[in-house]
Amino acid sequence: MSRQDILFTPVDLGKLQVKNRVAMAPMTRMYSPGNVPNSKNIAYYKARAEGGVGLIITEGTFVGHKAAIAYPNVPAFSGEDSLAGWKKVVDAVHEAGGKIAPQLWHVGGIRRPGVNPGGDEPGHSPSGMAKPGKVTGHAMEQADIDEVIAAFAKAAADAKKIGFDAIELHGAHGYLIDQFFWDGTNVREDEYGGDLAGRSRFALELVKAVRAAVGEDFPIIFRFSQWKQQDYTARLCETPEELEGFLKPLSDAGVDIFHCSTRRFWEPEFEGSDLNLAGWARKLTGKPTITVGSVGLNQDFLPENGFVEFNEAEPASLDNLLERFEKDEFDMVAVGRALIANPDWANQVQDGKFEDLAAYEKDMLQKLV
Repeated sequence: MSRQDILFTPVDLGKLQVKNRVAMAPMTRMYSPGNVPNSKNIAYYKARAEGGVGLIITEGTFVGHKAAIAYPNVPAFSGEDSLAGWKKVVDAVHEAGGKIAPQLWHVGGIRRPGVNPGGDEPGHSPSGMAKPGKVTGHAMEQADIDEVIAAFAKAAADAKKIGFDAIELHGAHGYLIDQFFWDGTNVREDEYGGDLAGRSRFALELVKAVRAAVGEDFPIIFRFSQWKQQDYTARLCETPEELEGFLKPLSDAGVDIFHCSTRRFWEPEFEGSDLNLAGWARKLTGKPTITVGSVGLNQDFLPENGFVEFNEAEPASLDNLLERFEKDEFDMVAVGRALIANPDWANQVQDGKFEDLAAYEKDMLQKLV
């Protein structure tokens, strides 16, 4: 056996069984004119499934709410045409032997009027802010909160109906759900604000609504992060105790798997322990976790002043990752740019063909199928 074989053992995530421990990380590509998945989207995901990925988590796909999206040509997860497109993606991935979950997304306050669908609708967020200290959009009222929660529940039910194997809720990176979590963008004085427990209320209600919509047996993945694209140094939790207080209610509400987003997977999350964020989440909740963050490459994935245009990077050693799997720190790893540069990255790694791995080059995310 080779050392990397640990990545290619089946993994039981409770309600989701996957053939190996390699996931595809969600990456926004803006490759869907009219917001409908097309033949290029189908080929893109099918190629990664054929290349050995066990679980594909799609690019962010926005739920059916009037202010859900901020970028053009992003695939929707509502409407007959978009869902029919996603059904073709699901069928292609299954045919190639993989499993797939859509990442359900609402951008919140990051939206600016003028992007369709949505037209002149401003960004919706807990306090009208996309980043601390500057009101640029609509502070959500109870009716807005109810509408967004209903949109997520409908999208989750539709995902199950058209054959997805799980869903992922995007609760990270300073988008809507995370804007409620973050004290920099949530200064509400009602039950949805205050301390982190209060700021978590929106997410807890959303998770419970999604659980009710999909039933008890359908897997719910929840992606969260400490960092925000508006502030890489932001932190929701400074101690393991705070992290437990944050994650346990989400687990109890219906989250089955935590996808723990970091910029560098190898970095310890708290002083006094080598565990990364996924390691701590697994230890504190007992739920399966997915780690992510510049896997297999020698440069962080985001420039200090950028989003979407990811940093170029060369292939790098997997030794640290494999050591953490050997210690049973987390359950899966999500791979991003390395899978853009190498659709068959998983098969190449399994076969030990490290010298054949290509570097990630500028603009590959948008240009490559």
